[in-house]
Amino acid sequence: MSTLTEAPPPLSPTAPETKPPRKRGRLVPYWLLLPGLLWLIVFFALPMVYQASTSVQTGSLEEGYKVTWHFATYWNALSDYWPQFLRSVLYAGSATVLCLILGYPLAYLIAFRAGRWRNLIMILVIAPFFTSFLIRTLAWKTILADGGPVVGALNTLHVLDVTSWLGITAGDRVLATPLAVICGLTYNFLPFMILPLYSSLERIDGRLHEAAGDLYARPVTVFRRVTFPLSMPGVVSGTLLTFIPAAGDYVNADLLGSTDTRMVGNVIQTQFLRILDYPTAAALSFILMAAILAMVTVYIRKSGTEDLV
Repeated sequence: MSTLTEAPPPLSPTAPETKPPRKRGRLVPYWLLLPGLLWLIVFFALPMVYQASTSVQTGSLEEGYKVTWHFATYWNALSDYWPQFLRSVLYAGSATVLCLILGYPLAYLIAFRAGRWRNLIMILVIAPFFTSFLIRTLAWKTILADGGPVVGALNTLHVLDVTSWLGITAGDRVLATPLAVICGLTYNFLPFMILPLYSSLERIDGRLHEAAGDLYARPVTVFRRVTFPLSMPGVVSGTLLTFIPAAGDYVNADLLGSTDTRMVGNVIQTQFLRILDYPTAAALSFILMAAILAMVTVYIRKSGTEDLV
């Protein structure tokens, strides 16, 4: 008799051995982030800490300043210069609204209607960056000069009568008035509004407009229900990039305004460079930063979008 021997079961293929990832490879992203972190620490965090310690110091430039935790400096700075804080918010808010009104149609034109002229219009938008901020502001002194063509046209149209009644101009003058400062802020920060708006509008799928048209939606309805909601990230980004630097600006108020149009940036500059009251200047800076941070936080939450361009 012959005995049948069962064949052994086939061996299952063994998976190739995988080597554990090297620890050195895991550290590569952190090494790439290191230069940026060092930059932020040296040029942002350390100066912030130094200014925070300066704001609670007492003394004088001759005797020296010492940290005495004098927090009353904040209350004194706010109580003495609250009109400048309020004026900065009003001027920056007005300039932001004007930039949005002027920039949105232009960004829409570039994104959907410019065609082959898109690159040329974009160059014209960023052309002001090719010159100095100071030169651009000084140019507005010539544009809004007394007896100039702009002031003459506004007088002919009786526009200055209305603006004088509103309190943003003084008689037949535009320079050294709130209107001049707001015009300067609007011009200097308008590109910061157009570029995020254009970037947001360009990403909208054109088929959504076609679908809305197939559903017999009117152009106004398409804009209100499709275009504007999808461009909200650009609106939020543009308004933040315009309002934040405008609120702390001092060049426009210094060159185009007067003592009655001083913003908080002018006060900080004066305290730092002329009066040499460093604790008050540092306290004003932190109050401005805290106020802007609070307003930005509320604005982002109320806008309903956190997807910024």
